[in-house]
Amino acid sequence: MGLSTHVLDTMHGCPAAGMRVSLYATEGEKATLIKSLTLNHDGRTDAPLFDNASLRVGTYRLTFDVAAYFKARGVVLPEPNFLNRVSLDFGIAQVDQHYHVPLLVSPWSYSTYRGS
Repeated sequence: MGLSTHVLDTMHGCPAAGMRVSLYATEGEKATLIKSLTLNHDGRTDAPLFDNASLRVGTYRLTFDVAAYFKARGVVLPEPNFLNRVSLDFGIAQVDQHYHVPLLVSPWSYSTYRGS
């Protein structure tokens, strides 16, 4: 399956439908945008971020537009926001494996792990 992501809104107890996500390839401090997309009704992408054939060894960054998502849901956030965008830097070492990078997020906290 390549690379996938899934976002759960822990404040409302539901998938983060409509959240914007960007995928970057990174090399040191340099980040090159690969794609930006909006999560579907299940808080997932409609297709893998990379399929098996496109997955490459390297370092990457997923950036989730957390503040915009919660503001769109009507959550009143302080200015400046505690979390604006959440960026997760990770590496892909084995292209024959599936890399799933889920995010559990509220306006004040987040966690992630390598899923299956």
